[in-house]
Amino acid sequence: MATSFLKISPNVLQRHQNPLAFVTNSISARTSVPISQKRRSRSFAVVSMSATPVETSLVKSAPSSQNTGIPIMVNACTGKMGKAVINAGEAAGLHVVPVSFGCEEESGQTFEIGGKEFLVHGPSDRESALVSALERYPNLIVVDYTVPNAVNGNAELYCKVGVPFVMGTTGGDRDLLHKTVEDSKNYAVISPQMGKQVVAFLAAMEIMAEQFPGAFSGYSLQVLESHQASKVDASGTAKAVISCFNKLGVSFDMDQIKLIRDPRQQLEMVGVPEEHLSGHAFHMYHLTSPDDTVSFEFQHNVCGRSIYAEGTVDAVLFLAKKIEAKDEKRLYNMIDVLREGNMR
Repeated sequence: MATSFLKISPNVLQRHQNPLAFVTNSISARTSVPISQKRRSRSFAVVSMSATPVETSLVKSAPSSQNTGIPIMVNACTGKMGKAVINAGEAAGLHVVPVSFGCEEESGQTFEIGGKEFLVHGPSDRESALVSALERYPNLIVVDYTVPNAVNGNAELYCKVGVPFVMGTTGGDRDLLHKTVEDSKNYAVISPQMGKQVVAFLAAMEIMAEQFPGAFSGYSLQVLESHQASKVDASGTAKAVISCFNKLGVSFDMDQIKLIRDPRQQLEMVGVPEEHLSGHAFHMYHLTSPDDTVSFEFQHNVCGRSIYAEGTVDAVLFLAKKIEAKDEKRLYNMIDVLREGNMR
């Protein structure tokens, strides 16, 4: 994240297709002029953290010898995140075991993913499948990217059987989820956001909010977030960032978030590459001073799922180290993984 003072010309804004230019219609009259027009004649501070929307297929890095042999079971292997984690895990030298949890319709079926056949078990036989997998792979770590309504049940099963796990699935009763792990003394990394760079950005925002409360008092905020059409709710990441801005003195309600879910708007107005319409996360937070003389922008654009898959692999490697060291702490999050400082 870098700060620079820039003179932005209209042609630059045209080239970047500023997605906030069309947000202002729903804001107050004071900010009803599109932001792109307001910028033409003045300089302002820009704070930007932006991942360039380029092709994000997983890089096949050379496996590390120290990672080879760590077995992981990826549940919901047929899902988009499951497939991404399988590819990232194999590239990192992990041993992805050929079994997985799935829905009842998939139970008993085999699916080829990354050149390997995976046998999927439905809800009725998941416990026996997990016990069998643990007997065969004593150092097994489970990765969960299932569905929100399975979060608590799956976590209870992992803790009952005694299998460490990385929970990337969002939703469920999070307080109960944490309590389940703490009561069982099982090892787990739990985080609704596995993109380690995004987590680092959130951590920096939280530090700023804690140490400089009220720093942006009086500033107005506009928030745009674009995700694939299947995501109907507002991003948890956006909500976390907004909470930090609230602590920094900005008045903003969560229902003011501008949600972009229409593929045509995403293509033409937000600038999402067509190949990533089914999987992306574009966020922009625009702050304006009361007299309109200063603006700040915080932006992070993610195409595809590799950022989350790579963060998940880091979480697995982190958890394996903690287990081997018999660390007294059992429940971790991605901030703990980041603080370890040994990510690939």
